[in-house]
Amino acid sequence: KTAFSFSDHDSDDDSYEVLDLTEYARRHHWWNRLFGRNSGPIVEKYSVATQIVMGGLTGWCAGFLFQKVGKLAATAVGGGFLLLQIASHSGYVQVDWKRVEKDVNKAKKQLKKRANKAAPEINTLIEESTEFIKQNIVVSSGFVGGFLLGLAS
Repeated sequence: KTAFSFSDHDSDDDSYEVLDLTEYARRHHWWNRLFGRNSGPIVEKYSVATQIVMGGLTGWCAGFLFQKVGKLAATAVGGGFLLLQIASHSGYVQVDWKRVEKDVNKAKKQLKKRANKAAPEINTLIEESTEFIKQNIVVSSGFVGGFLLGLAS
């Protein structure tokens, strides 16, 4: 029986079924309900044209944002350097360029040490990315094309 009874009289010997929702939630993940039971590579779910459009649109958006953020960052760095040069030339600021060079070289050495330590994690990330691209080659190629178009926009 269920928890609700629509009979005219209540009986003491009615038995009720208890549903354990925690166990149900463990077996049925939300992404299975959203994407279906076999949520594997995108290639299995959509047509080639749909995959190219999806990849192209997301790539174009990413490329367009990358271009805008890159221009903003280049403007900020270049403008800051220009202001520093003007202030230095006008006598407002004295820059110790030998100390700057020494600090930059020190930072380069620290970055090289950290890069050598992080090599296994980077290799794993590259392998996972390569596998994803292989499984979703149509979407990936659409993304790359869209990204390049977004950069050109």
